[in-house]
Amino acid sequence: MLFYLIAILVIVMDQLSKYLIRANIDINETFSLWGIPLTHIENSGMAGGLFQGYARFFAVVAVLFVIGVLYFRKTEEMKGALIDSSFGFLVGGAIGNGIDRLLFGQVTDFIIRSGGILNLADHAIEIGGLLLIIYGVVSWLKSKAIDSLKNGDQ
Repeated sequence: MLFYLIAILVIVMDQLSKYLIRANIDINETFSLWGIPLTHIENSGMAGGLFQGYARFFAVVAVLFVIGVLYFRKTEEMKGALIDSSFGFLVGGAIGNGIDRLLFGQVTDFIIRSGGILNLADHAIEIGGLLLIIYGVVSWLKSKAIDSLKNGDQ
């Protein structure tokens, strides 16, 4: 349930924020919200503006990624709140940006950060990736501890 809750929350917040930006801020207009600088741009490529014009291709990649995660979750090899949260952020972000790519042929970005201008879906993907790394490290440490106990090392 946590997976679906996070994914849906990410999609709703991402799409709502992008709608508000598109409806109220001109392209290339910069403004500040609560001290955070924001600039409305439209990106038909991927992160950092790479591969401009390939939005539809990246939409297909996002769909395949979501299908892969849903299939992987069915195998139930990885369980727990941490991995469910990770996958929820990753899938929510992929769907959020995928919607833009399919509907508009580009993604609305507006959050200025070192390294580029991003959106909430991009940040969700980063959070999901970080949680996935943490899950991997924790799982590795647990397996080492279990192996150590099985071998009588203490």
